[in-house]
Amino acid sequence: MTTSPTRSPGKMSRRGSGPAAYDFRKPIKLSRDHVRTLQIAFETYARSCGTLFTTRLRVVSSVSLVSIEQLNYDEYVAALSNPTVLAVVSIDPLPGTVLMEISSSAVMTAIDHMLGGPGGAQPERPLTEVEMPLLRGLLERMLGELRYGFEALVDISPKLKEIEYNAQFLRAHQPGDAVVIASFEMKIGTEECVASICLPFNTILPVLEKQETIELTPAERMVRDTSLRNLTAGLSAAPIDVAVRFQPMRMRTDDIVDLRPGDVVPLGHPTSVPLEVTVNETVFAHAVPGNQGARLACLVVPSPKEEERR
Repeated sequence: MTTSPTRSPGKMSRRGSGPAAYDFRKPIKLSRDHVRTLQIAFETYARSCGTLFTTRLRVVSSVSLVSIEQLNYDEYVAALSNPTVLAVVSIDPLPGTVLMEISSSAVMTAIDHMLGGPGGAQPERPLTEVEMPLLRGLLERMLGELRYGFEALVDISPKLKEIEYNAQFLRAHQPGDAVVIASFEMKIGTEECVASICLPFNTILPVLEKQETIELTPAERMVRDTSLRNLTAGLSAAPIDVAVRFQPMRMRTDDIVDLRPGDVVPLGHPTSVPLEVTVNETVFAHAVPGNQGARLACLVVPSPKEEERR
């Protein structure tokens, strides 16, 4: 029975397998081509960064890309361990702020190797005045590798602005801002952790859209077309609850409590205005009430705005 190196706590839990929830109200905007383009750039960065660690720290090291995903900024911050090392980076000429995150234990191990130590597990403590320049130098070398990884997409000049340790106090973006998170498995000797790079979605999307679409192989095109047909057929047959409603009205709480059978509640809906046809609170048509035989029915009519344009 073999044992694996001790992993740093916190972000390693982000690598869990299994189905991921999909929110149709917040569709993921990264296409397969976008992810593939980013994958090439980040894998290039990971390989060169692993070589950098091996030569700079004089210990066998590796960095490999684990995943690329789109999250909101507050979701990303909530997944980070505390404390952790966060490098705040500008990437001129592109706007926005990039975050490069590495666990504190991995940083302390790297510094121990740079100072001639054996590495391994290190105590959690603040960096000294001697150690801080070593960390900044290592991060700046890593940013150089990031520039190399992205040079096929865009020529950027990453610059280290500051270093933070608590993501909760760092407001680089608004909580609801969309960000692209690249997660990496980092091994420095026996120390293993997951590091990450946080890119603003609005910063990287224009760069990705300028790239030529990657040609699909015949097999990939067949799988894509089959999936599209299956998805279209499944959605076309999916049952949806449709409601026809009057305009809402306001009532006092005590009036609602005093309602009894037989009471008449006047509606504020004008008789000349059609009713709203809705699905999940979204109005998609208008109709007038009626009947079809012994059953209630409604007749779909042009919306008031369409009538005004006529």
